Amino acid sequence: MPYRAPVAEYRFLLDHVVGFPQVAATDRFAEATPDVVAAMLTEAGRVCEEVLSPLQRSGDTQPTRLENGVVRMSPGFGEAYHALADAGFLGVAGPVEHGGLGLPMSVATALNEMMSGSCLASHLTPLMAQGQIEALAHHAPEWMQALYIPKLASGEWSATMNLTEPQAGSDVGALTTRAEPLGDGRYRITGQKIYITGGDNDFAANVSHLVLARLPDGAPGTKGISLFLVPKFLPREDGTPGTPNALRVVGLEHKLGLHASPTCTMSYEGATGWLVGEEHKGMRCMFTMMNNARLGVGMQGIGVAEGAFQHALAYAMERRQGRTPVGDGRGAIVEHADVRRMLATMKAELFAARAIAFACAAAIDMETATADPAWAARAALLTPIAKAFGTDTGLKLADTGIQIHGGMGVIEETGAAQYWRDVRVTAIYEGTNGIQAMDLVGRKMADGGEAAQALIDEIEGGTEAARDRLPDLAGPVWQAAETLREATEAVVATTDPTDRFAGSVPYLKGFARVLGAHYHLRAALAEGGTGPRTALAQVYVRRLLPEHAGLLAEARAGGADLYALSDEDLAA
Repeated sequence: MPYRAPVAEYRFLLDHVVGFPQVAATDRFAEATPDVVAAMLTEAGRVCEEVLSPLQRSGDTQPTRLENGVVRMSPGFGEAYHALADAGFLGVAGPVEHGGLGLPMSVATALNEMMSGSCLASHLTPLMAQGQIEALAHHAPEWMQALYIPKLASGEWSATMNLTEPQAGSDVGALTTRAEPLGDGRYRITGQKIYITGGDNDFAANVSHLVLARLPDGAPGTKGISLFLVPKFLPREDGTPGTPNALRVVGLEHKLGLHASPTCTMSYEGATGWLVGEEHKGMRCMFTMMNNARLGVGMQGIGVAEGAFQHALAYAMERRQGRTPVGDGRGAIVEHADVRRMLATMKAELFAARAIAFACAAAIDMETATADPAWAARAALLTPIAKAFGTDTGLKLADTGIQIHGGMGVIEETGAAQYWRDVRVTAIYEGTNGIQAMDLVGRKMADGGEAAQALIDEIEGGTEAARDRLPDLAGPVWQAAETLREATEAVVATTDPTDRFAGSVPYLKGFARVLGAHYHLRAALAEGGTGPRTALAQVYVRRLLPEHAGLLAEARAGGADLYALSDEDLAA
């Protein structure tokens, strides 16, 4: 079925739920007027519906391929990339002085969801461009920004990030790629990187690789890593691509999904690169791009959730099977109670995940506009939640969409299974969801839980404002917030890292459950307490919010029971 961009939903969230008017009121984002934002969202919706959506199935059946060392893209994907670039979507939040639009991350976040929902495989390379623009804008020398950012924003060049190596996996500090200084500002990069999204293509004149490597005097682990920009072609003095660099694609991964997105094994064979940021501070620089990508990947999960929901709803509205409990009993399966339950909870989950991600983007914008440490802490806290809950929601809704299709869900021609195959990797991208949870209970609680408690205070304040008008919703949300507060205090008090990490995933999920209820309650209030948003909030609070209690109880269980099972016991 065709994809429909949920532009009206974005505008409601921005205007009434996550506080975007506060962002637009700052001097930094004064240009993000309602008319500008509406025009950008509307145009993005048109491009996603008309250009990207038709590539969803064709890209799956006509995958990228490697021919004589050259990556050949699926038909139409190059044209789609340039259509996105021409509309300004690659540099939407990039610096104006280097060809970006300078709009808030909140707007970029909505665009990222639309691109993902219409065709996830077509979004991966644009997301890399957005992230690299931000990393260069924060850490690169001026000459590098002036040369590379305009090329990336225009779509003339594409971008990658190179972290993972065969022996290292998620342990980035175990990398062995070497960087040797040449004494003239250049470095010689040698090593192999795997899982490189968009490592090459046949539509960009150049590919700008950000590569983590270790200098000869770099200390072991992540503290000794530096970041380098290594282009596919060495730019001439006029900025045009010149001599090929000493790097190549040596293989394409054969993946479960995302067949139209090339995931490359890259070999750097004494390639020329330039330092980004300070020596041995590469992880700090790369985290700028990774945090951008973490929110972006969360939106990929949410975008696929929207696509899977639309696909399942359309099928349920048309498919007739069995006697239904309304009308003449011959209605579509959407009238069956269990199918209605699945669709209603899909929609409620989707709203919660989207609201959390938009709230994260708004916090990033407020941090950018004000440099207020409280906003920085809020953005940092919400990033792992938005990434993990967004991608978990994508997986869950894609799976539910298959279930609604019944037997036809596992027949590839219906397209239902593709959503699940494509979205599965997002829970692994940019730090697995387990790593996100460990980050949440680790680094993000290093303030003694202050940022988390401030957010819980806000949730409880929202319930107090809603008690008179929506007591049946406000009461359970307040009680859930109190349970979350107690669990947060317990996490902060836990000194054994194994006990913290053993409960980190359920803690993140429980936190997300309560946040989702908070934003549903805001939506119901904004609607006036009656109407479809209030009804959807009731679905969430009654059917999904109760899960928080079990999750947060598990978060406090520690790790002793897990390690009471020996390796031999697990294998028995």
